Amino acid sequence: MAVQESLQNLMKDAKRVIKVSKKPDREEYFNFSKVTAIGILLIGLIGFIIVIIGMLIGL
Repeated sequence: MAVQESLQNLMKDAKRVIKVSKKPDREEYFNFSKVTAIGILLIGLIGFIIVIIGMLIGL
């Protein structure tokens, strides 16, 4: 019975999340894309700086 109750609770929670969730509007999607692009650029820049430092040190 514990497994069946767990599955029922999981399904109930999943239905609640689907009811609450909504499709992002254009502005929200643009902001999300902008933040993601900035994050990718920062990670790339940090990696590039590490490689340049490594080349200067002679690693």
